[in-house]
Amino acid sequence: MPTITPTITPIPAYTDNYIWLIRQHDQAVCIDPGEAAPVLDYLHAHGVTLAQIWITHAHGDHTAGIAELKQHFSGCPVYGAEDIPQATRIVREGDSIAWQNHRAHVWHTAGHTARHRCYLLNNQHLFTGDTLFAAGCGRVFPDSRPQWLYHSLQRIFRLPDATRLYPAHEYTAANLRFAAHIEPDNPHIIAAQQRAQTIPTLPVTLAREKQTNPFLRVHLPAVQQRIRQLTQQTYDSDEDYFVALRELKNRF
Repeated sequence: MPTITPTITPIPAYTDNYIWLIRQHDQAVCIDPGEAAPVLDYLHAHGVTLAQIWITHAHGDHTAGIAELKQHFSGCPVYGAEDIPQATRIVREGDSIAWQNHRAHVWHTAGHTARHRCYLLNNQHLFTGDTLFAAGCGRVFPDSRPQWLYHSLQRIFRLPDATRLYPAHEYTAANLRFAAHIEPDNPHIIAAQQRAQTIPTLPVTLAREKQTNPFLRVHLPAVQQRIRQLTQQTYDSDEDYFVALRELKNRF
């Protein structure tokens, strides 16, 4: 286990993106640089060199800043899946990335997109991209399936409760409105709505997500009863309830 804990900072981009920057001494890794300018501003202000770039998935709001960053840090490798044109290091399920005294394990978390990656740093910090948000999850694009997303979230669910989660968007307040629609009497959701008035709301712990995120709570009888009430249908499995819940969120 590393003896030095890195500093992990959210850098706002666009209207609601976060570019996560992991810093130790005078080096840094950034995850999903949708814009280059705010990353360059941070690096310059703190006298830091960009050592690596990790990409969770191919959407432009996560990749558009790569080219400009590479102009400033030409030797900086870019890690990502096969569908990331700018990737210089293709990473797949089971691979790991070493940086200084740290190691990140690569997870293939299909669901938002078919080739989405998450990065588990030091078995303590999970950079979830658009797979998991605070109190929510990513919508499913045409190349993917909601059933895949269910299984990706179940994998995250099995991590230790103390795991810290780093989603790529500040969607917490909006997601909690839907969570309250599903569980109006959940006191943890009510408390989270008060906290969400101050941003950034991230990172969050997995323990809190298990209390507030309906997509991690589809196994609970009260949540299943609410889904049946809203859809006027019955379902055979937790996975089926998840698919129905994702469709309810699409229409919310």
